[in-house]
Amino acid sequence: MITEAKQVLKQYFGYDEFREGQADIIQYILDGNNTVGIMPTGGGKSLCYQIPALMLDGVTLVISPLISLMKDQVDALIHQGIQATYINSTLTASEVDTRMEEIAFGEYKLVYIAPERLESYGFIRFLNTLPIPLVAVDEAHCLSQWGHDFRPSYLGINKAVKQLRSNPTILALTATATPQVQEDILHHLHIPDQNKVLTGFQRSNLFFQVVKGEDRKRWVEKYVSKNDLHSGIIYCATRKEVENLYLHLQKKGYAVGKYHGGLSDTLRQEQQEAFLNDSITIMIATNAFGMGINKSNVRYVIHYQIPKNMEGYYQEAGRAGRDGVDSECVLLFSPQDIQTQRYIIDQNIVSPELHNNEMQKLRDMIDFVHTEACLQNYILNYFGEDVDQPCGHCSNCLDDRESEDVTKEAQMVLSCMMRMNERFGTSLISGVLTGSKNKKILDWGFDHLTTYGLMKDQSQKEVGLFIDYLISEGIIGVEGGSFPVLKVSPKGKEVLMGERKVTRKIQPTVSAIIHKQDDLFQALRNLRKSIADSEGVPPFVIFSDKSLQDMCVKKPKTPEEFLHVSGVGESKLERYGEVFIKEISAFLEENPQHQVEIVKPSSTRRSNHTDTASYLISYALFKEQKGIKDIAKERGMSTATIENHIIRTYEEGMMDDWGVLFTEEEEILIEKAVSKVGTGLLKPIKEELPKEISYFQIKGYLVKAGLK
Repeated sequence: MITEAKQVLKQYFGYDEFREGQADIIQYILDGNNTVGIMPTGGGKSLCYQIPALMLDGVTLVISPLISLMKDQVDALIHQGIQATYINSTLTASEVDTRMEEIAFGEYKLVYIAPERLESYGFIRFLNTLPIPLVAVDEAHCLSQWGHDFRPSYLGINKAVKQLRSNPTILALTATATPQVQEDILHHLHIPDQNKVLTGFQRSNLFFQVVKGEDRKRWVEKYVSKNDLHSGIIYCATRKEVENLYLHLQKKGYAVGKYHGGLSDTLRQEQQEAFLNDSITIMIATNAFGMGINKSNVRYVIHYQIPKNMEGYYQEAGRAGRDGVDSECVLLFSPQDIQTQRYIIDQNIVSPELHNNEMQKLRDMIDFVHTEACLQNYILNYFGEDVDQPCGHCSNCLDDRESEDVTKEAQMVLSCMMRMNERFGTSLISGVLTGSKNKKILDWGFDHLTTYGLMKDQSQKEVGLFIDYLISEGIIGVEGGSFPVLKVSPKGKEVLMGERKVTRKIQPTVSAIIHKQDDLFQALRNLRKSIADSEGVPPFVIFSDKSLQDMCVKKPKTPEEFLHVSGVGESKLERYGEVFIKEISAFLEENPQHQVEIVKPSSTRRSNHTDTASYLISYALFKEQKGIKDIAKERGMSTATIENHIIRTYEEGMMDDWGVLFTEEEEILIEKAVSKVGTGLLKPIKEELPKEISYFQIKGYLVKAGLK
């Protein structure tokens, strides 16, 4: 059966092999076993029911929570040569009747519906006239009240399926489920634990990064300017923040959209379609956006503020790189975000038990921000997966900063907590340690403690962040919900007794960027967009970025060669093979010396880009304190080229000693010149400055000031 399934995989989807877990799930389904599949976003969950649907007699029912997800998946299936449809509230009564009639005549292999439709007795009666071998429950975490997106309508699915005379097999799928949520899914759908296929939650193509202490608006503007050819999502915690950032980037001329619950249905739909079709490249949204977006070529997801829980964060971050291409997930953190999320939880959760649960999830999210261990491993551990080796490519793993011993400072904090009888939170403890004259501190007499003012050389904010770090390391425990109380943990007691040391990294993390793709990739991307516009579908439905990159590598010249491109099946070969082969051939005729290099998303990772290797050599020589002219002579290059190499190292955060480029006095002079004539051209700036200040220094200043 699996051999036949692999033939279907190649024929319709263009892949030679199944991904991890897919074959096991498909075999369970074909054997008639109810199954739960837990796979990361982008792991190929949809194929686990789409392939059995093509092999089994009758029509497969797919239960999906959002109508946008239905439309995207149906569009993609039709372009694969597979007959599929959906029934939801966007259709008129007449359209629903027509589709139900077509379903009854056996015109479709897959039908997508919302869970609420199963509450209709008339619809159940209609389903009982059909041969339904399989019911797929997508986003199955919605079954659990302990999950991040509980939907009460999901609880009726099992009862409805039991009413179907065809006795279909059930397949439940999700990407984000803690052990508790997994248990709930198995319980509600009456699926035995041995029928659970858990492939792991790791997304090896995603680069995770936490950025703290930055001007977020400026950071985002600089980031999107360097990734202007790529699609990205920026998540904000509130509608107000969405609007502010949207207006800011729109005024700067970026192709940006917005999405939140305060917009009309029509405007939300327009913005979503524009993003799917690559008419806009940046979507700024609340968490109302994305669950049903099957857009495969999202190259980055930025969280402008800390999300309220890890499930939501990982699901949202996981919308990057669904095609398997390297992509980035960046979380921008500011301490005031915690109060925003606490307020949202307080306003929306009434049940004390659920409220405490949500507060603990927020605490786990805060610990993620402050940990110095592997970010990917933190996520995997949260979802119950034991891992030993760090991922090697998150911002923490690539962080080569030195660690300093902060045991003494940790003992100060812990000692202060003990003297305050472990009854207070971060704000008051940091206030005592920094010598605050806060009325509450004076009223309680904490200004007479021996720990009062012990850390007065730091700000209260800095001490608060240090306390958060100690919490993330398990040295301090947290109890309570909206007003958490800090306790000295068993680890903390070891620190107090001098039996355990505490270390912490000492310098800020630099930001990573995605390099722009090569010219052939852009040519194919433009062709894809043109075809997508003419057919009225999103570009990724035509081909994913991964398929385009594979074309760049393989440069197929014949239909047979084109069929070997990742993601190309017989249907897509027939539809698009000729036009893409012609485009590749024409490009190679115009660029006979063209060498394609697939660039990794971040310069901090091991890139095989030839220019990257070249500038790193220049950088290494410069670090040895060799002069620009000496490096140019040694490498047989112009001084301008070497200067550009060095500027690039500053641009990408590898160098941070600006004093090597200019003195404080020279920087002030350049700043005044830039303020006077602007940044459009370098020559007018140069003419405003003394002769001894070079173009090299001007370029360096523009990078430091974020103007380049």
